[in-house]
Amino acid sequence: MPLDPYLAQRLHLIADLTFDDIEDPEAAERFRQFAEDPSEWVQPDVTIENREIAGPHGPVPVRTYTPQDPASTAVLWLHGGGFFGGTLNMPEAHMVASELAVRARAVVVSVGYRLATGGVRYPVPLDDVCAAWQWLRTDLAADAGTLALGGASAGAALALAAALRDGDDAVRPADLLLLAYPFAHFPVPALDAATAAYMATLPPTMRFTTDSIEFMVKNYVGRLTDLPRDALPGAAALHGLPPVRLLLSEYDDLRPSGALLARQLAESDVAVTTHVAAGMPHGHLNRTPALPGVEQSLDFLAAALR
Repeated sequence: MPLDPYLAQRLHLIADLTFDDIEDPEAAERFRQFAEDPSEWVQPDVTIENREIAGPHGPVPVRTYTPQDPASTAVLWLHGGGFFGGTLNMPEAHMVASELAVRARAVVVSVGYRLATGGVRYPVPLDDVCAAWQWLRTDLAADAGTLALGGASAGAALALAAALRDGDDAVRPADLLLLAYPFAHFPVPALDAATAAYMATLPPTMRFTTDSIEFMVKNYVGRLTDLPRDALPGAAALHGLPPVRLLLSEYDDLRPSGALLARQLAESDVAVTTHVAAGMPHGHLNRTPALPGVEQSLDFLAAALR
């Protein structure tokens, strides 16, 4: 299907903008207007607590979301942002964690892992994630009946990498992986011709170029060659992973990475269930359930936890 109609009718707001324009007040206001959804998101009834846990590079901020009647389910959730951006307050962290908590009656922990800025590189963000994952399993939710590990975009890569790091030495491996539009490969495979032609009509700020993808990899790892298997984990051996719920965005330059990952998981005898969010761009979980595509994506992820 074409781009979500609500988004399509607002493309004029950002059609001529690039990320270099973000410092301009007029451009920033247009970005803000484009980011508005049809209705305001209402915070679900969850108890939210900010904490710090010990990590190998210093304290790691985490935010826990506890529903009023929790089931025996716990989730570690990781926002995206190309490994160098994102916060615990962005919708892809705060909104998603809140919604998963109430929809699945799960305790959700969102992680403020260190970003690849100011000289920080791989494996520091992943080390933070693994520290939080260890804490969840041994402290916060040691008796949980179901433990899930998930994230979006770069956060999905970190979630998959943390699961791979577990190997045979895990205190307790994940029961489920929730991966939303993962950035799992470098180079990223090409889009099919029809999708590429449609995406050529979208504004530059909704696209990933070869240069921007190379920047994310080099900024995170420090190089473009000889990448560690748990940096962009689509190159790793995937046998032995738990079942995977894989969410893809239809209009996403990184969708071929997620599609390839689905084929690799199936070839590795890992149970994988895929949902393509029709009409949705990359990062659509930074929107709210006011958009049908976001509502369906949240339901897809939550259903696996119930």
